[in-house]
Amino acid sequence: MASIGSKVVVAVSSAARNLGKSLDSMGASLEVAKYTERLVPSTRIVAVDSIAPTISPSAKFVAPSANLIGDITLGANSSVWYGATVRGDGNKVTIGENTNIGDRAVVHIAKIQGDNPTLIGNGVTVKPGAIIHAATLKDHSVVGAGAQVLDGSIIGSNSIVEAGAIVSPGTTVPDGEVWSGSPAKMIRKVTKEDIESITDSAEDMSELAALHAEECAKDYHQIAQDEEDYEDNENRGSDYWRKDSPMADEDVLGQGSPGRIFDNTLSNPEEGLKMKK
Repeated sequence: MASIGSKVVVAVSSAARNLGKSLDSMGASLEVAKYTERLVPSTRIVAVDSIAPTISPSAKFVAPSANLIGDITLGANSSVWYGATVRGDGNKVTIGENTNIGDRAVVHIAKIQGDNPTLIGNGVTVKPGAIIHAATLKDHSVVGAGAQVLDGSIIGSNSIVEAGAIVSPGTTVPDGEVWSGSPAKMIRKVTKEDIESITDSAEDMSELAALHAEECAKDYHQIAQDEEDYEDNENRGSDYWRKDSPMADEDVLGQGSPGRIFDNTLSNPEEGLKMKK
């Protein structure tokens, strides 16, 4: 009987598969424009001219929706966030250690007009939506949200380009200055608080990147377990023993560990005698 049943299942599944192919072919024939189904490759890590990005084993985080393309080096403890694009297609992009490239930022090079790589140092913060094009950002500099640093520009150490500023091609921002405007101009020197903020920002982003990396690395089973734990926490009463309670391995009033019914005064009379003493 089992053999007959398996044959029936195979026959039905084959018929269903053939029917599906026929319906798919009929649907394709009704299309006004010819449609060809293609596999869309991942664009997270892409080689260009056989040169693939080099990512340090100690890099903190590359978001699933980020794009690293071509001749790129990403240093230890650095991160590239959601929607950011780093393109080294024709020249190199070097990103140092403990540096973060913010959400939707664009980092590119120049090859056709000029021949400038992009060099980004250590402890640098490139905030969301910024554009770094064929420029150099020295150690511990900050480029604000939506700002642009254009071809051949150099941003000095401990310098800040404020949000929305545009640093014109070929401009050099000296060490320890704050620039703003379009085109960007020096507005003041950095303060002690500014320098502390630059360091704190890089460290905070590094810690946050580690959390995001852990979450994004979870497989299906881990995600399902997280959902079960969440539902358990939402539905379990506050007066009910929790499976993740820190008291799980401790004795309570001589009754043993919570939830362990075989370790109590009924099954272990010695515990009751201890309580009387």
